[in-house]
Amino acid sequence: MPMEVELHLNLTAALAAAFAAFVLGGIWYGPLFGKRWQGYIGLSDEDLASKGHPAVIMGLAFILTLMQAIILSAIVPAESTVEIAVIYALVIGVSFVATAFGVNYLFSRHPKALFGIDAGFNILQFALMGAIIGAFG
Repeated sequence: MPMEVELHLNLTAALAAAFAAFVLGGIWYGPLFGKRWQGYIGLSDEDLASKGHPAVIMGLAFILTLMQAIILSAIVPAESTVEIAVIYALVIGVSFVATAFGVNYLFSRHPKALFGIDAGFNILQFALMGAIIGAFG
């Protein structure tokens, strides 16, 4: 018996979720963990200022975050509660994103603390996006 999958897409919720996640990223990789993150990946303030155009980097980062939010919006069932949407988001953030970081960081020999910063952000980012998408239900 074929299985039917119905995707529900809420672009307004996805846009709001992407914006909120982008703000969270600014706080996470700014005042909260910015200097530690820079140290772990070996980027100086001068490197950040001179390598890549900040507007291009921010613009592309927002587009990628929006793509994540759109896909999450499509996966979360219509009429989900905030709690159900957050569960969907956490499954993605923990099971797919954080584990993918983990595998990459094991082979690249990055510090465990860097994994904590990057994976922690992505888990929290997905939970936030899920909460917003669920609130738009």
